Amino acid sequence: MADNADNKDNKDQASEQATGGTNEPAMKFIIQRIYIKDSSFETPNTPDIFKTEYKPNIQFNMNTKTNNFQDDFHEVILTLTAEVKTSDDKVFFIAEVQQAGIFNIEGFEGDRLTEVLHITCPNVLYPYAREAVDNLAIKGSFPPLMLAPVNFESAFLQARDQQAKQIDETAS
Repeated sequence: MADNADNKDNKDQASEQATGGTNEPAMKFIIQRIYIKDSSFETPNTPDIFKTEYKPNIQFNMNTKTNNFQDDFHEVILTLTAEVKTSDDKVFFIAEVQQAGIFNIEGFEGDRLTEVLHITCPNVLYPYAREAVDNLAIKGSFPPLMLAPVNFESAFLQARDQQAKQIDETAS
């Protein structure tokens, strides 16, 4: 009997040490699954566009959407859209990929959870989405786009500051 009580005290002590001596739940971030939710590739001006010299003007858009679908499980969808045109505005191709992931996120609350969903999760998904966009371009017989890395923290902070500014302007 005494051994069981000592064992329970040791577990409680270890749990307190793991959480910094508080009874707060431990933080957990686990990638459950990464997948393509949707993808599309359009070449509306083929075959004539292949006669045009490939000097692309690239318009790149990115968007993140989150969905809490079960307790601490979140789906994050990173959408990349690349519209590639000629200098006279003819479309070479349009590629769009929705790269998604399911993440088990525990112990994060409020602003910290928002940051994990809009910074950490897109950082995980972006390399997969970038590769998918490149593969679509290659399969359409175009060179890969080689999209540059993205600083999701900076993008998130900029969007948050811009949103706060719009709220202030509306309130005035």
